[in-house]
Parts: sequence; C-alpha cells; structure tokens
Amino acid sequence: FYLQRSSEGVSVTGQISGLSPGLHGFHVHEFGDLSNGCASTGGHYNPTNMDHGAPTDSQKHVGDLGNIEADRSGVADLNMVGDQMRLCGPMSIMGRAIVVHGGEDDLGRGGNQASRNNGNAGPRVGCCIIGVANNS
Repeated sequence: FYLQRSSEGVSVTGQISGLSPGLHGFHVHEFGDLSNGCASTGGHYNPTNMDHGAPTDSQKHVGDLGNIEADRSGVADLNMVGDQMRLCGPMSIMGRAIVVHGGEDDLGRGGNQASRNNGNAGPRVGCCIIGVANNS
C-alpha cells in the first residue's frame, strides 16, 4: 500500500492480503521499531494526548485510521485519509509504524479504558515501517 500527501491530510491506498475475513483495526503507532515484531511499535501515535476515536471524530489520535475489512479471501482494499496525519513537520508519521490488528476497532466507544487507548482491537497481526520508496 501507499501513503501520499493529499489536500485532506495523508491518503492511504492499496491492498493488504493474508488477513482473516472481517474488520481489523488499522492505526499508525509511535515507533518504527520492529526489533520485537509488532510489539515494539509502541502505542497509537498520539502527540495531541487525545482519547482513541473514529477517523471522522474530532477527538482522536493522529494515527487513528479506524477499520479495514478483509473479504472472504483475506484481502482488504485500502482507500482512506488520515486528516491529521502529515508526511513532514510536527505531526509527521514518517519513520513510525502502521499496525493491523486481529480484531475490530470499537472506535473508542467500548466504555472502558482499553477502548479509549486502542479501541479494543486485539493482537497485532501485521506491521510495517513508514518510509520513502524509490519510485523510479
């Protein structure tokens, strides 16, 4: 998948395969560190110290991208915008990680502390570091 600057923030497009069918939490996490797999990526990227929320909420982490949905064959098509994310400057997500969770993100509406922190999205099943690609 690709991240690209857009007039609304940062657009995320592409596909992820190998998932179980259904909804999966999809977030930018603090650290681009895979030394201990996805566990070393830290929490959700939250430089504004907000509670977790839906992508359309005004109260949310900068890295809250909501859910992606994998079809019966485990493929999720991505087409979303992180309106608070940036590729440079103080809200930059460069060098951080994107994490796919094993369960559905409750978008901060679960009524408990875990929901306010991470949407009760379950274990981390995939991750990557956000970087610059050579497109030549």
